[in-house]
Amino acid sequence: RLSCIRNNVWLACFGVISAGLAVLSSFGLLLFCGVPFVITVANAPFLILGVGVDDMFIMIASWEQSLRKKDKSDVKSLLAETYSEAALSVTITTLTDVLAFFIGTWTAFPSVRSFCLYTGTAFVFCYIYTMTFFGAIIVLNHKREQGNRHWLTCMPVGVDKDQAEKSCLYNACCIGNCSGQSSQPGSEHPMSVFFTKYYGPFLTNKWIKPLVMLLYGAYLGGSIYGCTEIREGIDLRNLANDDSYVIPYYDDNDKYFSAYGPRVMVVVTESVDYWNETIRLGIENCTQDLE
Repeated sequence: RLSCIRNNVWLACFGVISAGLAVLSSFGLLLFCGVPFVITVANAPFLILGVGVDDMFIMIASWEQSLRKKDKSDVKSLLAETYSEAALSVTITTLTDVLAFFIGTWTAFPSVRSFCLYTGTAFVFCYIYTMTFFGAIIVLNHKREQGNRHWLTCMPVGVDKDQAEKSCLYNACCIGNCSGQSSQPGSEHPMSVFFTKYYGPFLTNKWIKPLVMLLYGAYLGGSIYGCTEIREGIDLRNLANDDSYVIPYYDDNDKYFSAYGPRVMVVVTESVDYWNETIRLGIENCTQDLE
């Protein structure tokens, strides 16, 4: 929001920090337990960040709804209402993600097994930090708003007597908003108003429903066609542990033999009388021809 009080920059930053703490905790725990770290695990923080930010938005949206229902001074009741609304969604999504990655630990590829173990454990810590650490940050941010304090300096924000002579930017950054009135928590976000009053009725219109079904059918057909066109593009080098003998093999193969293209092999499917000198000479001549 364009308000020095309702602006939740720090709340968003701590939501990202919460995901970062989950990555640090999970990686530290598994490294302490001796689980091998492979290069594919380096992609896990991006997945955790996506899920952590998604959980953050769910928590903030539930908190905003609670502010419109409950007494704003009863923080315990507000937080309980927030968890009752958001905890189920966060728990179900986290549970499905954790199960999906822990099932992946049954694979025969060591690198994939390590990646799934690191990522699944990070999802568990992400859930724990969202339910504890981020909930506490929401309460602290609410107390700052209740105290009418600036989002950056946390200093009390008053009403300037000469606000009419000040610019709109000054009023928004130093007073509360362009009108000079201090913003109080509980007002509905413009995005929520858009989806509630405009997008929802538009989507449920009887003429729009068939169009949505048609578009979804086209999307589903395109997805199925795309699945049939998928080709293997994974680097086999990344499927091995970092200390595997396969790694130097692929490195040397790329360094010394990548310019020659694929190897050509000839297979003789019939039985051959190698004791016959004529046949041996024929095989040798065939090899020379191929060369």
